[in-house]
Amino acid sequence: MPSKRKRKPRRPSSGQPAAPPAPTPSRPGAGSSSERRERKELARQAREAARKRAQRSARIRRLTSFAVVGLIVLGVFYFLNKAASPRGIPQAAVDAAAAAACSEVQTPAPDAPGGLHLDPGASYTYNQHPATSGYHDPTPLPIPPHGYPAAIAETRAVHNLEHGAVILYYRQAGNGALGQAIVDRMTTIANATDNVILAPYEQLPEGTALAFAAWNKLQTCPSSVTGSQAREIALGFIHAFVCTSNAPEGNLGQGC
Repeated sequence: MPSKRKRKPRRPSSGQPAAPPAPTPSRPGAGSSSERRERKELARQAREAARKRAQRSARIRRLTSFAVVGLIVLGVFYFLNKAASPRGIPQAAVDAAAAAACSEVQTPAPDAPGGLHLDPGASYTYNQHPATSGYHDPTPLPIPPHGYPAAIAETRAVHNLEHGAVILYYRQAGNGALGQAIVDRMTTIANATDNVILAPYEQLPEGTALAFAAWNKLQTCPSSVTGSQAREIALGFIHAFVCTSNAPEGNLGQGC
């Protein structure tokens, strides 16, 4: 019986295309792991950006708060240190001055800038008596005392006026001197009032026994002024000008 011969598998003819290779299977989870890493990185960047925005906002809020507090402090400081505006002369003082034949309140200088300092102890000749502004010693007179029994250094007194002081000058002796009873009244007023000085003044103009001086302000009275009139005029003048912005540094005087 003839043996059966094994058939060899037929090769594809050269005209037929070869079968494509089978695809290589991907590892499970490989794509999803990369996506998770990308999502995590994006989330981290978003958190970092949010943190920086929060820090920036907090910094701006702090700076704004500091600026507001600073403005408030400056405002309070300015308010507390700002000299009051000059006040009007009370009518009672105006009437008393008219009855006593005193002058009205004068403004001697058309311009009276502050800060004109001499060398310490230097002398200066004023063209007005008593002087109410101009060059002056860098050191004012001490207050207290309020009452000076002898003539004071006028260069220092002008500095007191620059600091908002009122000075009551009087003729101490000779013809037309102010009566002692009125001097005593003026002494009481000066001692009871901040930033007021009483002192004799030898160079008062003829016919003047009592003068009221503030920075670039002057009012004078004759020796015929009575005690009650002098008191009313003094209180009115002090009310109007002491420790006010009428003076360049009106808030720097004693008690201002």
